[in-house]
Amino acid sequence: MKSYRDHTLGAKERASLLLKEMSLDEKMAQINCVFPFDQDAYNFEKIQQETKYGMGEVSTLEMRRMETLDEVAAWQRKVQKIVMENSAHQIPAIFHMEGLCGAFIQDSTSFPSGIGRGASFDPKLEEQIAEIVSRQETACGITHILAPVLDVARDPRMGRFGESYGEDASLVSAMGAAYTKGIQKNTVASRKAESVAKHFVAFHNSQGGIHGTHSETPTRLLEEVFAKPFQAAITESDLKGIMPCYCSVNGEDVSASHNMLTKLLREKMGFDGMCISDYGAVGNAHSVHHIGETFEEAGAMCLHAGMDIEMPSCTGYNEKLKEMFSSGKLDIHILDTAVLRVLEGKFRMGLFENPYALEGKELHALVMQEADRNTSLRSARESMVLLKNDGVLPIAAKGKKIAVIGPHAGYARKMFGGYTHMCMMESTYAIANSIAGVSGVVQADADEIITVPGTNIQSDETEQFDQILKRQKPQCRNLYEEFQIRFPESEILYAYGYPIAGNDESHFEEALQAAKQADIVILTLGGKHGTCSMASMGEGIDSTDINLPKCQDAFIRKAAQLGKPLVGVHFDGRPISSDAAEEYLDAILEAWSPSETGAEAVVDILTGIYNPGGKLPVTVAYGVGQLPVYYNHPYGSSWDQSGSIGFANYVNMPHRPRYYFGYGLSYTTFTYSDLHISMGNEKAADTVQISCAVENTGSCEGDEVVQLYLRDEYASLTRPVKELAGFKRIHLRKGEKKTVCFEVKTDQMAFLDIDMHWKVEKGRYAVEVGSSSEDIRLRGSYCVKENKWVAGRNRAFWASAAAK
Repeated sequence: MKSYRDHTLGAKERASLLLKEMSLDEKMAQINCVFPFDQDAYNFEKIQQETKYGMGEVSTLEMRRMETLDEVAAWQRKVQKIVMENSAHQIPAIFHMEGLCGAFIQDSTSFPSGIGRGASFDPKLEEQIAEIVSRQETACGITHILAPVLDVARDPRMGRFGESYGEDASLVSAMGAAYTKGIQKNTVASRKAESVAKHFVAFHNSQGGIHGTHSETPTRLLEEVFAKPFQAAITESDLKGIMPCYCSVNGEDVSASHNMLTKLLREKMGFDGMCISDYGAVGNAHSVHHIGETFEEAGAMCLHAGMDIEMPSCTGYNEKLKEMFSSGKLDIHILDTAVLRVLEGKFRMGLFENPYALEGKELHALVMQEADRNTSLRSARESMVLLKNDGVLPIAAKGKKIAVIGPHAGYARKMFGGYTHMCMMESTYAIANSIAGVSGVVQADADEIITVPGTNIQSDETEQFDQILKRQKPQCRNLYEEFQIRFPESEILYAYGYPIAGNDESHFEEALQAAKQADIVILTLGGKHGTCSMASMGEGIDSTDINLPKCQDAFIRKAAQLGKPLVGVHFDGRPISSDAAEEYLDAILEAWSPSETGAEAVVDILTGIYNPGGKLPVTVAYGVGQLPVYYNHPYGSSWDQSGSIGFANYVNMPHRPRYYFGYGLSYTTFTYSDLHISMGNEKAADTVQISCAVENTGSCEGDEVVQLYLRDEYASLTRPVKELAGFKRIHLRKGEKKTVCFEVKTDQMAFLDIDMHWKVEKGRYAVEVGSSSEDIRLRGSYCVKENKWVAGRNRAFWASAAAK
């Protein structure tokens, strides 16, 4: 037996032993990826040719088209067998798949969008979701799961805003570290999956809110805010995979930046896993960022920077790059370093002993578990945020005549967000592609394509799209159907009303007639969070308008003249922002993109079966001209600047936002009391204990997210006006009271000083506990007596919390 086959040895040792035996061709294969796209997914002869020395990674995007779980497994086994037989050392490939909202696999579970799950403020639930995604994908032979998204998102113009957990680095850190832990936690089929976090770094700070454009992000801001969630996942959850962003940051293409991928990520942040490219990013270094005279020169820069694998196919890591190594023009150590990391990852995953997808009953038992759908339902419920309620909710639906209006009420597919199996299958019918690194495929004559009136958005309201839902999620119901089934004694009326975008009012009259007949009117509002030409937001689908479509605002104003109770339910990847909705609707529920259990969750909340407890993970602007607007802005900025200069507002809108970070209503009320703050003795003076009592003083049980904010009152540099330090989602029965205890490490408030060293400054720190960043119920403070410098990678990222 070859020594590297000895599974009693450590992964790094085995990788080192194998590396010594490999030829240059085998090494080059390990830093590449094969992408069996579209019809080539079953062109095994082509796959054979493209993997003649083995392969580092295999893209599984086309599993989205496969109609059965058994077909998925058979395909993985076939391709893996080809790869291993071509490899002189029988080296298996890593199969990768997205994992933000679940697998792109038949019979797998789809989950709400990242922004919705951020609104749950529930890291424990996030870990459970990740465990499900990991189990389902690993059973199918997939061990690189491209999630979580650790981007701090402050610009809702960007189409990928809905993939993030929100605007706050501590929230993103806690949720992302939990997801990473869940992905990498369990051994499934004697394999362990690894998380690939994305998009390193400052991706959502791009100019103009445009996908992949230049990001001018000062080093202090980059490391303190945008790199924080990545550091947290590395430190707290041993993150083993990183996907760099498409952007250039401060003049450096991140994919080709040694400063970013080696000096910052590996040396400073302590990352020791694999770095794999986003689709097409290595080629983009040359063709988009104009780096290197040739693709291979750009490839050499990326490899030297620390990019271990090029995905999804060979552009920069090509034959000419191989010649640069064989001729001695490039130091072979650069290649060996990347290959060693790839091999070590494969040994860690257990692929040499267990390279194949499971089959039959064993496969089905791991992927198809009824409890997984219940977890998706719980996530959908917890994600929803009640923004307004003038007493019309919850609805006493029994015996009532209810009008349900809007496209989202009639098409369940519109409740699925970006990077779900649903939207990825829909993209196969797109006339225009928006997925970076994937060539667009026109599926039909453009003249035959129906568009949303007055826009260039492709309509998905056709039979071919309906068939996707029937095949993938036959039990999934739209909101109209859900009301009909749940309340057979009530009369449920449906009207289309208006589209997801544009100015079309041609369906208004029918919808207004339905509203006239009803006791209460439910308006489903928003766009379509998805991908490619049939979505109004998603990857590569950015917008200069963050408000409701004009047709929807117009309908709200007309419906308000009827004098009926109006309830708005908003679906999208960015939060609702509408003057008409705020003025005329009696209640507003932010539902985000709740996925396969969306209708059930919405009805549960509207009828009081479930009491909403979600909180906004972002600050909501009145309009695009107010951007950027976020709660933890520096002193003297945003709505805190008027004390010294300028007007208290813009000439045409407030400085303050429409809705504050952390905001969300409930059907019950919560009272806060008994704030206690204590620091340990001299030996433990780096820890602060903060506790308070929270009591449900309303008429029903419910969830409250108790939020802890800290503020460095005076510092040597300008600091944020407040920072989320910790949070705890608790459930309280009517009249129940719990004590919530936070343990704050003082180094959580460390920042980069004038010399760029992580420093905890002496002085007073304000403590605020409340129901949102603006709704503060309790206040206090603590003092740090001495300056202290710490290692940034070892600092605390959020306060631990417990309730009793």
